[in-house]
Amino acid sequence: MQFDDVIDRSATHAFKWEKYKGKDIIPMWVADTEFASPKAIQSALAERVEHGLFGYTLPAQYTPANQAVVRWLNDKHDWQIDPSWIVWTPGVVPAFNVACKAYCEVGDSVMIQTPNYPPLRAAPGISGLNRIEIDTVEVDGRWTLDFAQLEEQASDPKCKLFILCNPMNPVGSVLTEAELTKIAQICSKHNVTLCSDEIHCDLVLDETKKHLPAGNFEGLEHNSVTLMAASKTFNVAGLGTSFAIIPDSKLRAAFVAGSQGFIPWANVMGLVATEAAFTLCDQWHADLLDYLRGNLAYIEQQVEQMEGLKLLHVEATFLAWIDASGLGLDDPQSYFESKGVGPSPGVDFGNKQFVRINFGCPKSMLEEAFKRLNA
Repeated sequence: MQFDDVIDRSATHAFKWEKYKGKDIIPMWVADTEFASPKAIQSALAERVEHGLFGYTLPAQYTPANQAVVRWLNDKHDWQIDPSWIVWTPGVVPAFNVACKAYCEVGDSVMIQTPNYPPLRAAPGISGLNRIEIDTVEVDGRWTLDFAQLEEQASDPKCKLFILCNPMNPVGSVLTEAELTKIAQICSKHNVTLCSDEIHCDLVLDETKKHLPAGNFEGLEHNSVTLMAASKTFNVAGLGTSFAIIPDSKLRAAFVAGSQGFIPWANVMGLVATEAAFTLCDQWHADLLDYLRGNLAYIEQQVEQMEGLKLLHVEATFLAWIDASGLGLDDPQSYFESKGVGPSPGVDFGNKQFVRINFGCPKSMLEEAFKRLNA
């Protein structure tokens, strides 16, 4: 299995590995995987490098990449889009920051579900906006939004935007049709625009679940910006390329206007990688999901046997949001690091009693991590 290969990244200055450089700590934090990108992507990039010219490439004019997105969304998500709805961006993080500038004015409020990954939590403040946190709550053994709180906060006339993460990072839930219906109703009722970060949408592990894109959901077609990328699934985040799907022309024009002057074009190599990912890598993608399901089953089994830890079922992503409050420690992150395992600290996401473990790695790395934790 190609996903079993342990690849040495020490000489590549990888962000994930630089954090614990020189320490005997396995880095299992930031959300990129330890898997080599598919050979088809590597070959496409090599062919582009061989050409030797890397001048300006306007993403909207790169027809093969746009058609690849159209094909992928139709095949994987039953969403038939017009290529004109695509707005290329140099990453999902710049994109939701653009949404803050495009749809809000200084002093307005933006709702963010909590816990959430740090750049998303930081976005409102960067634009001089108020961050309103919407709690994530446990209902029937899974994480979901506190919809009563969402309704209450959305009713404030100053609340203009809701940035949603679906599938949810770090908790791993895939929002259901009923949940999205509630979101659509609340946003419509209170004139709140939805920006849905769906970067993990191609990583649904629970085979009873299906990802429902915001822009293809009844009631959200004309009131949403859907953010996607090949980056997490195919491990090409370093190529700086993502896209927004915005069916409504007015919302799309405002988004484009909000990005002008300081958001660069998507990287040409990222466009090449996205084209290859969304046209040539279906089998690799299916194999990846199977491998991640095996890793998740292993983590769930291990955590269940460990006193003081709790993990609700992860429906999507390659991230496990582990409740370490049962350990009775003020700083679970330091405890994990003392054992030689480096997860993402829960405090960065909004709850210091949790840690987030990235299981997008060879199973042998997972086994070593839990061997250390059990020692």
